[in-house]
Amino acid sequence: MTPTLVRHDPARDWAEIQERMLVPLYEAVYDRLDVGRGSRVLGLGCGSGLALLMAASREAIATGVDRDHARVELARERLPEGSGHAVVEGDPAEAWAVGGAPYDVITAFHASAGLGRTLAEVTPLAQPGTAIVLAGWGPPERCATASVLRVAARLTGWRPALRDDLEEVVARAGLKPDGSGRVSCPFGYADQDSAVRGLLSTGEFDAAIRATDPSQVEKEITEALDPYVRRDGTVWMPNVFRYLIARVP
Repeated sequence: MTPTLVRHDPARDWAEIQERMLVPLYEAVYDRLDVGRGSRVLGLGCGSGLALLMAASREAIATGVDRDHARVELARERLPEGSGHAVVEGDPAEAWAVGGAPYDVITAFHASAGLGRTLAEVTPLAQPGTAIVLAGWGPPERCATASVLRVAARLTGWRPALRDDLEEVVARAGLKPDGSGRVSCPFGYADQDSAVRGLLSTGEFDAAIRATDPSQVEKEITEALDPYVRRDGTVWMPNVFRYLIARVP
């Protein structure tokens, strides 16, 4: 099919289309770490705040930090006011100025190229024993979306996450591994346009968009999605995500 150029607002597309796909990941981590009443959770790169909202719904105190102004504003709309929750725009270290007591759990659900630097800033501020959670894609053979992500690889040399990437980040940060897990997070969309908008909002294709014509990136994503379009026009891609828990020594 010949795609039409998709108009998108990355922050809102993330909040309204894409982030919900990761709910099983957030739930699995919160269950494993017994996040609940009295827990203090810090979300690094919190985006539009769905994971924070889920922590708050468990009666935890949630604080988020992100450098993206639009996503921070959306997260602030989501979190209940006057309950000790906060969303900070800026560097991770700034979260300690508003978070009050030490955090029990620090999450980095949306791992990025700058994650190692972020952990280097955060680890010295965290208390010994604090759980830090990193997450990323599971094995490519278990992720249907991997075939779509190859568009970014072809255009910019981007590579998918490798099996030990999270372990290497933890080792460089001086943290102690304390368990891991895999979670099924299928991506489902109402149609191909929604799928393109959702996938673009992840940031995985940002470098490709900067390096070439955005319409070409969208065309290639749309074509890569063809095998996952069902008869009713919806898009369904099974995926597995992996998380790693580490502790501050």
